[in-house]
Amino acid sequence: MTGWGLNATQILAIAVFLATYVAIAIGRMPGLRVDRAGAALIGAALMVGCGVLSLEDAYRAIDLDTITLLLGMMIVVANLRLSGFFRMVTGWAAGRARHPVLLLSVVVMTTGVLSAFLVNDAICLVMAPIVITLTRALDRNPVPYLIAVALASNVGSTATITGNPQNMIIGNLSGISYGAFTGALLPVAALGLLVTILFVLLLNPREYMTRQALRSVTVPAHYHGWLAAKAALVSVAMIALFFLGQPVAKVAICAAALLLLTRRIEPRKVYAEIDGPLLLMFAGLFVVVRGLEHAVLTPDLLAQAARLDLGNTAILTGVTAILSNLVSNVPAVLVLKPFIEHLHDPQRAWLVVAMASTLAGNFTLLGSVANLIVAERAAKDGITIDFWTYFRIGAPLTLATLAIGVFVLS
Repeated sequence: MTGWGLNATQILAIAVFLATYVAIAIGRMPGLRVDRAGAALIGAALMVGCGVLSLEDAYRAIDLDTITLLLGMMIVVANLRLSGFFRMVTGWAAGRARHPVLLLSVVVMTTGVLSAFLVNDAICLVMAPIVITLTRALDRNPVPYLIAVALASNVGSTATITGNPQNMIIGNLSGISYGAFTGALLPVAALGLLVTILFVLLLNPREYMTRQALRSVTVPAHYHGWLAAKAALVSVAMIALFFLGQPVAKVAICAAALLLLTRRIEPRKVYAEIDGPLLLMFAGLFVVVRGLEHAVLTPDLLAQAARLDLGNTAILTGVTAILSNLVSNVPAVLVLKPFIEHLHDPQRAWLVVAMASTLAGNFTLLGSVANLIVAERAAKDGITIDFWTYFRIGAPLTLATLAIGVFVLS
């Protein structure tokens, strides 16, 4: 034992955990070509290699339901995108907006609703180029609309278990049904989307305070009719089964398998849409957090942590939001896991964590992967979304939506 009361294994577990989370927070290992997925894998390997966990314990730490659900959703969304379904629907809706405020509303609501059911990161990949095409055809400033895409994708994804990766983890850890989860958080997402429209509108008066009508434009839509219909029908059936209480991981992977039965799309095009590094990062983080929990989080330490009163909705929201902005939302959810499990009402606490970790992603441009996807896609077309341009909308919107979340869930 050391003077601090820690043995060698505990010190190793803490060191590996901190090193992994620092690397994930900054996006790389300084001086090395190692990304977040690599950092998580190295951390997991060190937990096993240093004897903190056995290899069997590491295997058991990985939540295969979450990995399976995310993989299935990636394949479903890939089929919807490759079939042209998203461009067809969005182009049809946006083509009927005759004023910038209506166009903004269409962009926010379409992004938010799609993100609620089909993983927000993937929806941003789809929506950003469509919005760029639309705004350029209409001679409008694309920046506020693109920022609206990022904001709405995070807010909308709050509503369901399949809205984003951290909600998928929470759904599996908490055991909350799809319907109950949506029933609790749909009001937060719906009010949040309305507030998103309001904030983007008020903070960009030159773009939206005008009487000038928009001319009619058509977004070029290349789609495969039968494939788009099939992907849409399978997606609707999948979501219906979610609400009927079927295991979400099983339903998602079966839907994915059904969509792979096709003569029109080469499998490699679908596989290219699968975010392998994200799945790898998830697996590694499960092991790293389990190593810390196993070696360090003793009953005495958990009892001391109870003094933070994480059962209080406002306090838990604040802790989750701050932690999510420090190390990103998925790592934040995993590190909170052992503390949430020991609360008096863990299911309600998990709903608070889902709400806060998701909405906190809107605080800065670096707050979520969805934000970065939109910014990077814009940059490819010569459009700059800088930190402060985003922050002046994202920060106040985050505080407002978190307040809504605390009010609804209290």
